[in-house]
Amino acid sequence: MVQQALVTVMKDRTTIVVAHRLSTIQNADIISVLQDGKIIEQGNHSSLLEKENGAYCKLISLQQQ
Repeated sequence: MVQQALVTVMKDRTTIVVAHRLSTIQNADIISVLQDGKIIEQGNHSSLLEKENGAYCKLISLQQQ
């Protein structure tokens, strides 16, 4: 219910989402991966998954275990 409410509220708006559960941000237009206060990767879910050794891909793998 919370996830669906967020989708409704965020429609047609710029929204900054900070999340530990990556499923929360999978539909975002732009995902920025931060490490030590710096953006180390940026893109949408699909493009970030294409970088098999990328930080986002590793985080997704860890959460799926």
